[in-house]
Amino acid sequence: MDDHSAWITGAVLVVLLVALARERVPPAAGILAAVLALVLTGVLEVTEAFAGFANPATLTVAGLFVVARALREHTDLEGLLTLMLRGARSERGRLLRLTLPTAGLSAAMANTPLVAAAAPIVRTWAERSGRPPSRYLIPLSFAAILGGMLTTIGTSPTLLVSGLVERETGTPFRLFEVTPVSLPVVVVALTALCVFGPRLLPDRSSSEQLVIADERAYTLPLQVEPGGAVDGLTVSAAGLRELESAFLARIHRDDTDIAPVGPEEVLRGGDVLVLVGEVADVTDLAERDGLRLADSTQVHLLDGGQHDRYEVVLDRASPLAGRTLKEMSFRGRYDAAVLALHRGGQRVHHKLGTEVLEPGDSLLVQAAPGFDDRWRDRGDFAVVVPLTSRTRTPSPRRWFVLGVVLAMLVIAGSGLLPILTAVLVACAALVATRTVSFHAAKASIDLDVVLIIGAAIGLGTAVTASGLATTGAQALVGAVSGQGAVTFALAVLGLIVTTLVLTELITNIAAAALMTPIALDLALQLDADPRRLAIAVAIAASASFLTPIGYQTNTIVYGLGGYRFGDYWRVGLPLSVAVTVTTVAVLTLTA
Repeated sequence: MDDHSAWITGAVLVVLLVALARERVPPAAGILAAVLALVLTGVLEVTEAFAGFANPATLTVAGLFVVARALREHTDLEGLLTLMLRGARSERGRLLRLTLPTAGLSAAMANTPLVAAAAPIVRTWAERSGRPPSRYLIPLSFAAILGGMLTTIGTSPTLLVSGLVERETGTPFRLFEVTPVSLPVVVVALTALCVFGPRLLPDRSSSEQLVIADERAYTLPLQVEPGGAVDGLTVSAAGLRELESAFLARIHRDDTDIAPVGPEEVLRGGDVLVLVGEVADVTDLAERDGLRLADSTQVHLLDGGQHDRYEVVLDRASPLAGRTLKEMSFRGRYDAAVLALHRGGQRVHHKLGTEVLEPGDSLLVQAAPGFDDRWRDRGDFAVVVPLTSRTRTPSPRRWFVLGVVLAMLVIAGSGLLPILTAVLVACAALVATRTVSFHAAKASIDLDVVLIIGAAIGLGTAVTASGLATTGAQALVGAVSGQGAVTFALAVLGLIVTTLVLTELITNIAAAALMTPIALDLALQLDADPRRLAIAVAIAASASFLTPIGYQTNTIVYGLGGYRFGDYWRVGLPLSVAVTVTTVAVLTLTA
């Protein structure tokens, strides 16, 4: 490939990095656009650019979402976690009992649906036992990330790296090929989390606790209809003086506020009455003749029927991120009403309809029963949590599901069948027996993740073919001097740190796509095993601990735990250091 192609590829990558880092475009759209630009400029042929969608790694990820759906619906995750957490006498003991089974499960199933299912269970357990959920939800997310490093199918970045390695060498990672390197990393990181976590983890109220704390203090504006039944009446005569569990806090009239409001204050058409009280009481007031809900509020019950409360958390892929409730016509689109918005552990008191939503925001919504089933797998929300307690009966197919998953792992781990074939056979067994319906199987697949992986493989092809991988590898080698183990360790350190930084700036999959070709070329220059350096990239790309938006599991617990942005940095930085140092040490000692 000539220098012209290298310059074009470099320019496209710079634009992509800036766009993703500044969150100008969704990751899937940005990476697809970058690959298309490389096709239009002649850097890649169409078959090269989109070959990733036929790569076993991409298809394996899609299949694992179906397996995760079956595990979530038919196994008693709540019973397992409750059993593990019961009886622990110390904070470190509780963290150990939480993180070990989470890491083990994450090695066998996609960690995002695992955390989406487990986080509400852990939060409920913490609240019932009188403990802050914030002490346990970040460890849950981090343990799921770490556990995913143990096998090739544990995280999407590892599967992507396996696909890129297969493209270059003809052989993908075996199921446990990453384990000799990742197991010491996971042990050290989990130990650090359990030992230092009690000192570093914050005590914060979850979004649900904040709602409960001020549930009797919702501020809702009602408007007096001009010429209506209460226009011209005093507050007392209008029946707004002695309400059972709500009160008139102030009146907004033209550009002035009247507070406190006396019983003889005369109401005028167009007045906005700011009432404080329970939602049901305020809704009853809105139904009185002469009063209506002001246009500035989203807080009202839906018309008729029985309704439940739910909590939803947004991530970067959500169509709501970067837009307002009004722009999205939230009530019409979701048949639900937003009661409250929490961001960074604080309730947002601005006008909800015009507040621009951000990844990690937690919304309390009122909707008809079944809202969680309708929207859980649609991609609009990172997680949907029903706040109404439900009794769940054990599934009669739980042992069948566990048997299918165990057989999948044994067959793939023994090499009897390739990983992709084993996963697809498991999916076929689950769908054929109607353990998971075909419709549910389709709905469970996260299309954004599939698109990102398929396009990212094409991006990796361009990095290799244009010569940028060789340039990057030469830069890493040139940055260190000398020979032997020290040079190797420093070069691997540079590779891992660069991947970690890119993971937090863009996405972990994009970081893996960019750095894997460099790792393979670096191995040639260091006369090292290219597969082991590729494993280092997979571990680093999966180790997203520094921000709530770097990995989907972090985003899920961000809103549910009432965390602030800096909480991740405080807890995650020591883990990132532990992962980096341990990975470099293992690779250097076994080189």
